[in-house]
Amino acid sequence: MNARVAVLIPCHNDGAMLLEALQSIEEEEPVEIAVVDDASTDAETLECLRQVRRNGIRVIRNDSNAGAPAARTQALHATSAPYVFPLDADDKLVPGTLGRMADLLDAAPEADVCYGDYAEFGSPPDAVRKIPERLDPFRIAYANEFGAPLLRRTTVEAIGGWVPEGVDALTFGYEDWHLWMALAERGARGVHAGPGVVTYRRRVQPGRRMSSDRRQHGRIYRELRSLHPALFANLREHRRNSDLSPVRKLLYPIVYGRRRRRWFERRVRVWLDRRNVWTQR
Repeated sequence: MNARVAVLIPCHNDGAMLLEALQSIEEEEPVEIAVVDDASTDAETLECLRQVRRNGIRVIRNDSNAGAPAARTQALHATSAPYVFPLDADDKLVPGTLGRMADLLDAAPEADVCYGDYAEFGSPPDAVRKIPERLDPFRIAYANEFGAPLLRRTTVEAIGGWVPEGVDALTFGYEDWHLWMALAERGARGVHAGPGVVTYRRRVQPGRRMSSDRRQHGRIYRELRSLHPALFANLREHRRNSDLSPVRKLLYPIVYGRRRRRWFERRVRVWLDRRNVWTQR
């Protein structure tokens, strides 16, 4: 198979949501897919995984739970396409997304990553998250805004995947934010899929792993700061170069950063975004 893109899917007891994620991969070109069954135990998920295998999709079984960052990195090493997209088993791609973003990276050999807007669903109110056009290290240091991207394999491999060396993947959170910080630290170049182009849909649901990470936000953020000293050592320069307005440059460290997230903040953020009060590309 001559695929340009590999989709990397870790799965731990995600049941039928995994089938929905796989069904959302609709492209006019071949796509390489690797699902890592990270020691799932519930009957529904195991049956779904058997169905996935019967459909000819590669499934890698872990006998013990390695953690989502390790499972995603495992899927990276099990594939070979030049571009990779990390898709959570409970999220969904927008049809045609992968080909569109691969075309943009083909046309911009200096770029390491392609990203676009994404939609949140599953826990009302639904919303579309508008992603900055430029990969802004100042914003990345304080807020995990950029979502899931299409990445050059060579770039991800140089970073080491989603598990930093010496870190316990089972307790490590915000592995996607770690990747964005690593990209910002390297001075990586990005290309946006276009204003209003939604690339995938992220599930927001109480009890899912993202909610768990938010409850441990302070600890995880301290760990990320220690893993990326160069990014935070150059914050003054990144602040000068940021496209944010002066007011938002002042507010970002207060609103985001190490401060603990509250349960109601997503609803407030969605309300502000819909009125273009806080959103700024």
